[in-house]
Amino acid sequence: MALGVYIQVPFCQAKCTYCNFHTGVVPRERYRPYAEAVCREIASYAAGGEMAVDTVYVGGGTPSLLDPAMLEEMLGALRRRYRVESEETTLEADPETVTPAKASAWLATGFDRISLGAQSFHDTELRASGRRHRRDDIFAAVDVLRTAGFGNISLDLIAGLPHQTRESWEESVSELLRTYPEHVSIYMLEIDEGSRLGREALQGGERYSAGALPSDDAMADFYESARAQLASAGYEHYEISNWALPGRRSRHNLKYWRREPYWGFGAGAHSFDGRMRWANVHDPARYVCLIEQGGSTQEQFEPLTPFQAFQEEIFVGLRQLDGIDLARIGQDYGPHLDDRLATLRQRIDYLRAQGLVEVEGTRLRLAPDRLTVANEALVELLA
Repeated sequence: MALGVYIQVPFCQAKCTYCNFHTGVVPRERYRPYAEAVCREIASYAAGGEMAVDTVYVGGGTPSLLDPAMLEEMLGALRRRYRVESEETTLEADPETVTPAKASAWLATGFDRISLGAQSFHDTELRASGRRHRRDDIFAAVDVLRTAGFGNISLDLIAGLPHQTRESWEESVSELLRTYPEHVSIYMLEIDEGSRLGREALQGGERYSAGALPSDDAMADFYESARAQLASAGYEHYEISNWALPGRRSRHNLKYWRREPYWGFGAGAHSFDGRMRWANVHDPARYVCLIEQGGSTQEQFEPLTPFQAFQEEIFVGLRQLDGIDLARIGQDYGPHLDDRLATLRQRIDYLRAQGLVEVEGTRLRLAPDRLTVANEALVELLA
């Protein structure tokens, strides 16, 4: 099975208030040493050679901040180490970083898909969230990318940003559809202690516009409204947070949801070979130092037990609207987890009675009209 490769670029122009990722703002002088360290990590990886790579995803952070030559060097290092036969090579970009020169360079380098972090088409919401771009920048970026020749663009929106209303949300979705991207991701805002906004909201404070957050019910309403608009526009809903025009599903992200192997390079990047998960150290400066010293950047090794693999099958599999094949699950895990499978069948019956899941033949899926409470079903199935 061909690998997916993820390259992490953990640098941003500004830290969004809602962000809980291991990213940060650093001087531009640190970009070059980091890119060189990633190239060295790729070149020194023990497994490579004739292994095929069919998807590449360069994410962050904001990898579009890097000089295109650095991105070209990282892809070049990958091609020298692996047999790259990529069906999809994605670069994450923020709208305000897109220029005609960069777009042309990205295409020439081998990127054929751009994931654009729009988040909202309302300047009040963008400003409150700490975003650098504005509504007009999104349209300008899409125009530049189309002119350069990109035929595969993904746009992200976040439901639940401060100051967001039903009216502003529906306008954002309508504006997104005006650009007619091939792929759409819609994320529900997460409130946790990992972000400045999340901590402030949990403490009942007002900073970062925490007092202007929509309610959970409003967020669920926004999500359902977007589902209807996207369906009417011809988008296929294939994963809880993702929609695509026919034939434009994210091939790389499907590897995560199908538990296929992928290897990550760069600070904080994660990898999975089918039996074990591991990650690189998160701090970019330490990552670069370890690479320069010839040390290992890998940590958090976790061999998966059959029970852990079974839980992952349920959790990531049910995120897909197609659901999971219970017959295959039973065949793969039956010898080890007969008791757990019996319990799973009982819980499926209970959730069917609640209208939270559906079973058609041997396929189990979340009920399409109950996706906003999907966590309830997943918690019950995995308990």
